[in-house]
Parts: sequence; C-alpha cells; structure tokens
Amino acid sequence: MNLFQKFKETFFSVFPIMAIVLLLSVTVAPLSLNIIVRFIVGGILVVVGLTFFLLGVDIGILPIGERSGAALTSKKNLALLLSASFLIGVMVTIAEPDVQVLADQIKSLSSNVNKWGLVLGIALGVGFFITIGLCRTVFSLNLRTVLIISYIVLFSLAFVCPKELQGAAFDAGGATTGPMTVPFIMALGMGVASVRHAGSSKEGGTSDSSFGLTGIASIGPIAAVCVYGMILNLSGAGASSSVSSSAESSADNLQEGLSVFIEYLPEVVREVFMSMLPLVIMFAVFQILLLKLPPVQIRKVAQGILYCFFGLILFLVGADGGFMSAGKMLGSVLGQAAFSNGGIWVVLIILVSLLFGAITVCAEPAVWVLTEQVENVSGGNIRRKVILATLSLGVAASIALCMIRILYGFSLWYILIPGYAVALLLTFFSPPLFMGIAFDSGGVASGPMTSTFILSFTIGAASASGIDSAAGAFGVIALVAMTPLIAIQILGIIFKLKTRKKEVKQ
Repeated sequence: MNLFQKFKETFFSVFPIMAIVLLLSVTVAPLSLNIIVRFIVGGILVVVGLTFFLLGVDIGILPIGERSGAALTSKKNLALLLSASFLIGVMVTIAEPDVQVLADQIKSLSSNVNKWGLVLGIALGVGFFITIGLCRTVFSLNLRTVLIISYIVLFSLAFVCPKELQGAAFDAGGATTGPMTVPFIMALGMGVASVRHAGSSKEGGTSDSSFGLTGIASIGPIAAVCVYGMILNLSGAGASSSVSSSAESSADNLQEGLSVFIEYLPEVVREVFMSMLPLVIMFAVFQILLLKLPPVQIRKVAQGILYCFFGLILFLVGADGGFMSAGKMLGSVLGQAAFSNGGIWVVLIILVSLLFGAITVCAEPAVWVLTEQVENVSGGNIRRKVILATLSLGVAASIALCMIRILYGFSLWYILIPGYAVALLLTFFSPPLFMGIAFDSGGVASGPMTSTFILSFTIGAASASGIDSAAGAFGVIALVAMTPLIAIQILGIIFKLKTRKKEVKQ
C-alpha cells in the first residue's frame, strides 16, 4: 500500500473540518489563540496518525482477518468458526481507536465509569453478536427476522438502562464499527458467505448474504453499555457537572505550546500498548495453530502492527490534546449564542451541523471500504457515488436533528423509536441486498471524525444549553448510525422500482 495515497485519504477527511472550524473561529465563533494552535497541531497529529494506522490495517491487520476467515471456514467446523470469530471480535474491538475515544468521553460523565471495564464490555458485545451474525449466514436465517428480534431485545434493555447512559449506549453501536473492526468483520462475513454459497444452489447468490454482519455486530455494543449501566446504576447528578466543567476547563487551563501533547503521551502509549497486546497474542496463537504463515508474511504483518501502534498513539494524542477540545469550545460558543439569542444563531448552528454531517461521512475510511465492496459485489450496478450521496444526506440530517434536540431539550427516544420503527418497516419493502448494505452502513458511517470532533462539538453545545448535559451530550453517533438505515433502504426501493420499469419496457 502506498503511504502517500493513505496520507491523501486522511488529509481530505480531516482538512475540510479543520477549514470550517478555522473559518468559524475567525468570524462568528471566535476561539482563543491557544485553542486554535492546539487544534491545528492536534489535526496534524490526527492526519499523520490515521495515515500510519490505516496503512498498518491494510498491510498487517486486514490480512490477518482475511486469512483467519478463510482458514476457519475451510475447516468446516462450526464450533471452531464461532468461538474463533468471537475471540477475533473481542480482540479487534479492544484495539479500535473509536472505542477508546468514546470510552474516554463516557468516563468524563462520571468517575464511576471504569474505562477498561466499559471497553471490555463493548468488546464482548461485539464478539457475541458477530457469532449471531455468522450463524445467520451459515443457517441461511432471514436477516430481517434476526434484526427485528435483536432490536426488540435491545430496546427492552435500553428502557431500563440509566437515563444518562442511554444516548451513550446507542453511540457505542456506531463508534465500535470503525477502521479496525470493519475490515475484520467484512472479511469474516464474505468468507463465510462465499463458502456457504460455493456448495449451494439456492438463488440469491453471495451478494445478498455478504452484507449485514457489520449491522448485526453493531447491536452488541449498545446492549453491552445498557447492561453495564444497569450494573453500575449511575447517578445523573454527578454526570451532569463533569461535562460542563470539562468545557470550561478547556478554555481556562490551556498550556502553552506542545507541552499538553507531551503530557498526554505516556498515558496514551500505555493504553495503546494494552489495547494492541491482545491482538498480537491472538495473531501468535492463530499463527501457531491455524495460519502457519511463512517468515516473509510474518514480517509484513509485524510491520503492519507496528504502523498501527505508532499511528494510534499519534491519533489519540492529537485527538485528546487539541482536536476534541476545539470541538467542545466551538460547540459551546455556538450553543451559548443559539440558546441565549435564538433566531439566526439557531439557524446557523443547525446549518453548521448539516455541513459537518455531509462532510464527515464522505471522509470516513470505513465508508470507503464498504462502498467499494458494494460496487464490486453488485458488478458496478450500484455506484459508489450514489451510496456516498445517500449517506451524506442521511448523516447531515442526523447531526442537525441531534443539534435541534440539544437546543430544545426533548428526549432522544422521540427520534430513535420512530426512526428504528421506520427502518425495520422498510426491511419488508427494500431488496435484501440493500437491506444488508443499509444496516452495515449504519455501523460504518460513524468513524474517527464522528467519534472525536462531532461528538465533542455536540458535548460543547449541550454543556452551553442549560439542559441535562449527561443525557443531552450523547446521541449524535446513535443518530448517525440510524439515518443510513432509512436512506439506503429508500434508495433500494427506488432502485427496485427503476429495475421493474426497465423490465416492463423490454
């Protein structure tokens, strides 16, 4: 893989957000010089870190997933496939950068939250639902049935989850499926689907069952955080105060120069080491018992893991040291103006939210992985640009909806319940291929940019709006993950109608 190509991808994913923030900071939402400097340095570190991380995923992490999936399916041992896939899901999720960022954000709500306990719970949720998704493929279960049953159970858990963690739980479902987990999940799903269809004469082909595993896997983290919240029985009062003070401290206690990034470095190195170690151990075990790769390929995998390690450190230091703090302050400034003055400021913050949504989804690395796979599997009938445009509209609407919710203080359930009801209802009308793509898109639409900057932006707006910040700060990733379910399925219905019209004319 070309390092320059990866740099170009990450640069164009981060630069538009940086440009908009800098423009706003010198016009309608002035930020201090220290915040701007930290934001620029943090943005550079995020770009460089994501470049090395994604390069490492391509040359080291993705081959592990592909070879492991192929080796496991070739054994034709269901117990081995499911247990190993569960292990893979857990280990890869622990190393997912978006999960690390989200866990830090949730921990900021209350000191009762243990970051690594939360990360482990999310990872177990992913592993469990990956096994459910693979069982769906192996036994040719209907994707619609699996999704409806899973979401009924999920919403039952969510209703009894502590209020302050409900939004964060649904955010976890979107944040978990990022640039580390998506390649693994897709490799496993494609491998199992291809093996099953190789000896099957059923119609529908591999394409219909190749998608949907990511969508099913993204349910696990939501359920896991709900269970975690019920166990902790968090108090909402403590959570509210910590978000507000966080936004204020970003403005008042900044340090000069690069010292803040240097201070973050030791703790980030330790956390990245702890998150990558299980993945390395898993590869070593698979290499001895299953893969048996030659030395040349082992060196390549090791190089990829080192790139991931180095890149993840830079990414998290940049995000923690400057990128997220600027997002919080920008959200706080615009939120305070909208909350105090109303009128044009409300319109402005909603328009900014729409713009951020449209830009970020087109820049997410996992979205490009998915859209490329969709175009390949469909034989070019479903163009990448069409999928991207549909996702862009859906995600832009979701972030604007989240901002409207923050400004007017209504419950997240007023959006989630009708939204998921519509998404599940559409499964009866959308073609199976588009249904699988839609639920996968919901998982991959929210990645590094959403989990870092967009979430911080909404936390800042929530802290300035005078509402219950702990309950209001989260939910944006949940909405980003929900709207593609509706948008892509509507696209599928349109695609089906157009196909029928062509057939009638012929």
